[in-house]
Amino acid sequence: MGSTSDKISGKANEIAGKTKRAVGRATDDPDMQAKGDVQEAKGKGQVAAGKVKDKLKGAVDRL
Repeated sequence: MGSTSDKISGKANEIAGKTKRAVGRATDDPDMQAKGDVQEAKGKGQVAAGKVKDKLKGAVDRL
């Protein structure tokens, strides 16, 4: 995946994770809350990976 698609997918996963966590809290479903936390963390990782790819590309382009 490219850096932009990583960041977009990451943000989508963050939003979906936050939504799942909120639904889990509202319905008193700890399993759903946990799934939301995991998905949000996955999204944050994807966004971070996209940013790293951007920085690496920038460093390579300067060579």
